[in-house]
Amino acid sequence: MKRRSWVILGLVIVALLGLLFLNINIFIPSKPRELEVFETTLDNGLKVLLLEERKAPVLTFHVWYRVGSRNEQPGRTGLAHFMEHMMFKGTPQMGAQAFSQVIRRNGGRDNAFTSQDYTGYFVTLAADRVHLPLEMEPDRMVNLLLGSDEVERERNVVMEERRLRTEDDPTSSLWEKAQAAAYTTHPYRNPVIGWMEDIRKLSREDLQAFYKTYYAPNNAVVVVVGDFKRAELLPRIQKAFGAIPRGPDAPAVRSVEPPQTGERRVTLTREDAKLPFTMAVYHVPTLTDPDSYPLEVLEVILAGGKSARLHRSLVYEKQLALSAGAYYARVSADPEVFSVYASALPGKRAEELEQALYAEIERFKTELVSPRELDKAKNQIEASFIFSQDSIFSLARQLASYEIVAGWRHWKAYVPGIRAVTAADVQRVAQKYFTAENRTAGVLIPGRAATGGEQPATGTQPQTEGVSP
Repeated sequence: MKRRSWVILGLVIVALLGLLFLNINIFIPSKPRELEVFETTLDNGLKVLLLEERKAPVLTFHVWYRVGSRNEQPGRTGLAHFMEHMMFKGTPQMGAQAFSQVIRRNGGRDNAFTSQDYTGYFVTLAADRVHLPLEMEPDRMVNLLLGSDEVERERNVVMEERRLRTEDDPTSSLWEKAQAAAYTTHPYRNPVIGWMEDIRKLSREDLQAFYKTYYAPNNAVVVVVGDFKRAELLPRIQKAFGAIPRGPDAPAVRSVEPPQTGERRVTLTREDAKLPFTMAVYHVPTLTDPDSYPLEVLEVILAGGKSARLHRSLVYEKQLALSAGAYYARVSADPEVFSVYASALPGKRAEELEQALYAEIERFKTELVSPRELDKAKNQIEASFIFSQDSIFSLARQLASYEIVAGWRHWKAYVPGIRAVTAADVQRVAQKYFTAENRTAGVLIPGRAATGGEQPATGTQPQTEGVSP
C-alpha cells in the first residue's frame, strides 16, 4: 500500500475514534470537579476562604465587607458606595491613589464594587506579589484618612456618576422608580448609588461613623483563589489581619417587606426617550428557598439567548420589540424581584408590548415546558456556572457573594439544585409568584415631560456600582 493510502486510512481511524469519543461524552454526563475550599475564622472574627488553583502563577485577593445599600438609613442613602470610593483615598502610610498605583506598577489590577448586600475590593496579580495586598488591605481597614478635601472632591465624582448612569438615562430612571414602587418598607427600594439630594448632604462625619461601624474584621471576608500553598499563605494572613481588634457587631437589618396585595404601576414620560419601554417585577424568594432553582430555570427559558421564548416571540415572530429579557436576582440577602422587560420597535405601542410580555408569563402557568426546553435551560445554566470557574476572579467573586448573603456552601448546592428541577416545578412557581397582585409594572413613554403620571423617585433596579480609581 502506498504511503498516501496509509495516511488516508490513519486519518479515517482518527476521525472515527473522535466521533466515538464525542458520543461517549454526549451520553455520559460529566461530573463537575470538586473544588476544595478551606474555611477558617480568625480570633477577631475575620472569615477566611482559600482555594488553591494553580492554573497560572497568579492569584486574586478579595476583601469583602458585609455592608451595602440595605444597611443605610433614610436620608443617608449612598453611604456604602461613597465609602467604596473613599477607600482609595489614602492612609498615613499610603497617599491618595497610591494603592492602585502600587498594584499597577507591579503588573496587577484592582477595583471595587458595591451592591445592595456587600462592598467588595479585589486585587489580581502575580502570585509572588501577594505581600502587597497583605500589607495594604489591613492598613486601609483601620487607618483610612477621610480628609475633608478628598470627601468633597469625591462627592462631585459620585454625583456625576449618578447623573450619567441614571438621571440622564430614561430607561434607568424607570427601573429606579419601579423598584421604589415594588418595595414599601425594605431598603432594597433605594438605589445603590443613593439619591442625589442624600449624596449632596452626606458629611465627612457620616462617612467616619459608617467606616467605624462596618469596616471591621468581624464584618469582613477574605477570599484568595489562585497559585499559593495554603500552609504558607494562611499564617501570613493571620499575621497581617490578626492584630486588628474586633469591632462592634454591625446593626442588623430588621426591615421585612410585607406581601404585595395589588398591582402597582409607574408611568414615566420623558422627552429624551426615543422608544417605549415596558417592564414588570414580581416579588420572589432568595437562594435559601428551594423555589429559587425553578425560578432560575424559568429565567433562562424566557431569556437565555435568541432562541429563548421572549426573543423568539416578541422580537422574531410578533415583531413588537427590538429586545426583550428577564433577570432574577437570586443571590441576595433578602427576597428580591424577578424582572421581565422589552424595548418596543418604532411604531409599536407600549400597551401592546406589555400584554405580549404577560402572555409569555401566562404560558408557564397553563402549559408544562417541554422536556427538550427544560433540559436545554438546565444545561445552559450548568455549563455557564462551570465554565465561569475557569476564571480565578469569577471563582473568588462567587464564593464571596454566596458567603456574604447566605454562606458559601449554598454555592456548592447550586448544580444539584438545578439538575433536580422538573417541568412541574417551573409551572408551580409561575403560578405562585407571577400574579397581577404581586406585580409592579413600569412603562416609559416618549414625549413631553410628565405632569402627573410620574411617581416620585424612590428606588432602583438591582445593580452593582463600581469605581475605577
